[in-house]
Amino acid sequence: MSAFSRTDTSILGRWWWTIDRWMIAAVALLILIGLVLTLAASPSVAEKLEYPTYHFVQRQLAFLPVAILVMIGLSMMSPKGIERVAIILFSISLILMVLVYFFGIEIKGARRWVGFSGFSMQPSELIKPTFAVVSACLFAMPKWSKYNSGFSICILLYIFVLITLLLQPDLGMAIVVSTVWCVQFFIAGLPIIWVTVFLFAGVVGTILAYFLLPHVSSRIDRFIDPSAGDTFQISQSLQAFGNGGIFGQGPGEGSVKSVLPDAHTDFIFAVAGEEFGLFACLIIVGLFAFIVLRGFAYALREDNLFILLAVSGLLTQFGLQAFINMGSTLHLIPTKGMTLPFISYGGSSLISIALCIGMVLALTRRRYRTRGMP
Repeated sequence: MSAFSRTDTSILGRWWWTIDRWMIAAVALLILIGLVLTLAASPSVAEKLEYPTYHFVQRQLAFLPVAILVMIGLSMMSPKGIERVAIILFSISLILMVLVYFFGIEIKGARRWVGFSGFSMQPSELIKPTFAVVSACLFAMPKWSKYNSGFSICILLYIFVLITLLLQPDLGMAIVVSTVWCVQFFIAGLPIIWVTVFLFAGVVGTILAYFLLPHVSSRIDRFIDPSAGDTFQISQSLQAFGNGGIFGQGPGEGSVKSVLPDAHTDFIFAVAGEEFGLFACLIIVGLFAFIVLRGFAYALREDNLFILLAVSGLLTQFGLQAFINMGSTLHLIPTKGMTLPFISYGGSSLISIALCIGMVLALTRRRYRTRGMP
């Protein structure tokens, strides 16, 4: 029985009866699965790095309440409120990304993090959801404003964001941001000539990245020909899925987490496959698919262009990030260090995904499906 009656006019009461409770349930299951897998995968990694056994578990638990509060808080806001929050956070994260180039922490040859008080933050994680909403606002602007500069401003912002990402360098994040932006541009009425231009630019960019960035060419070469270099991580990952079979070896019984340095982040899906088996992996995939498809079903009912574009961009980012992580783990695409939403360890990633889903929940609330301006 619900704790709120349909006649309850309080903030929580109105929120409860207008929010997509099925989507919240799916997100809650992903968070619970993430806690279980972090508890299974991270202790061995922490011990290898000479940290306390539950170092990563404790840090994840410290970030989780913040992420949940962010998600629930955002889900209570109006579309105009979401727009304002996105603009503010996008501006802050853009400034931080510029500062990263000069003062950032370098890890494994990439300068993507800023550190303070013992914590590190990846500003590009905040760029993903906030830029999707800012782009939606700019693309929708010509529909309700006498000014027709939204497209031009959005293109300039995209170029600036892309340059800052490539300077880090973070090609994977650049691909995600570009894909989301192109999807929104297409929905907003992208002329066919621009489709051709973007496809050509994508092909040229991939070729240049292959020849100019050694780590990109190495990953592509090893994906095409495993004998071209070290494939230890992906070999161990595939072996983990084979060891797990249908039902898994049981919680704590897997071995892949003991040999992979990123078992708690990039390869946490392999830990799920080894210890909990095929069924658990299918449940995880099903939850991601449910959230994305249900969100798109709500978005396609909208006649508000801003909401349609924002929800489409946010869900594309969410689904694409999950696909890249799981696809890399299963050797379906070249390896790319990207977290699995709500499941992999990582404070910046957790907050970013909470922002993403909180905005989706706010924009798909039933009482917000109205005509007119955002």
